[in-house]
Amino acid sequence: MPQRLPTYFLSHGGGPWPWMKKERGAAYDQLEASLLEVRRELGAAPRAVLMVSGHWESNSFLLSSAAHPPMVYDYYGFPKHTYSIRYDAPGAPALAQTVRDILDRGGMASSLDPVQGFDHGTFSLMQTMYPESEMPLLQLSLRADYDPAAHIKAGELLAPLRDEGVLIIGSGLSYHDLRGLMSGAGAKASAVFDEWLNEALVEASPDERRARLLRWDAAPAARAAHPREDHLMPLMVAVGAAGEDTGTRIYHERDFMGAITVSSYRFGAPVITSIAPNTSAHLPAIG
Repeated sequence: MPQRLPTYFLSHGGGPWPWMKKERGAAYDQLEASLLEVRRELGAAPRAVLMVSGHWESNSFLLSSAAHPPMVYDYYGFPKHTYSIRYDAPGAPALAQTVRDILDRGGMASSLDPVQGFDHGTFSLMQTMYPESEMPLLQLSLRADYDPAAHIKAGELLAPLRDEGVLIIGSGLSYHDLRGLMSGAGAKASAVFDEWLNEALVEASPDERRARLLRWDAAPAARAAHPREDHLMPLMVAVGAAGEDTGTRIYHERDFMGAITVSSYRFGAPVITSIAPNTSAHLPAIG
């Protein structure tokens, strides 16, 4: 049996930033370093990645099931070359079916989407952590009602995948209000909400953590930090899959984009040893 993988909530930055280092200079250096550290602490353990991106939502949960997913350039006003970039990781149709079966057995309606591609909430992280683009990768959509309890439950149902070499990542941002960022109001709001978020994820017990997230919109500066909670909902899946594992802040920046406070979190222990070669026969199909 491979070592249980941790789960993550990762702030994914803005747009296709890994392909814009010339234009952005050192703006993403701290975020990049944190993502490289994620890869280091995972070693060779993950067999596939299940990404919950804040950039894909539907009325019910969807699983990307294409064998060779296309790209989704879901951003505007970026340099021309960023609309032809590629992240050509293979999809994981068999794993997508496994995930669907797990959700359905748990009473969570879900479907397969054979045409959905990788959005920038997915490929910006993966390009940085795994530029080889060889690891099987699939996305789980958000549910458009943004019900925290439903997303936490989905994570709870998917937690056993952690024991099978599947890395569960919630990709969003701990602060997401572009108007606040541009106006300068985001500096205070992001700092206030980030302090609450860190207390909820790191200092609270697992039961209290879940209770606080269920009422996240009552937190200080909650709606100023997340007028629309699409970039916070991936956290709920990561926390649900974390179970009783404790949280650790693995990235924290007080002046991201010159103004806002952002953080990323790991739930569970980093991997110490790699998966032994003779365990693969016991793992579910990935491709």
